[in-house]
Amino acid sequence: MNILILLIPISLGLGALGLGAFFWSIKNDQYDDPKGHSMRILSDQYDDTPKDD
Repeated sequence: MNILILLIPISLGLGALGLGAFFWSIKNDQYDDPKGHSMRILSDQYDDTPKDD
């Protein structure tokens, strides 16, 4: 039962660290372009298939 005295603050600290990292990523515009990757994967601009000669 004494281990809970150690594990509860560690788990709360790790949760706060994860929440802080999430808010940091929002503040630094990590989620700024949600549609960009979905449109780039459908683009033919960088088509790597060999050309028929």
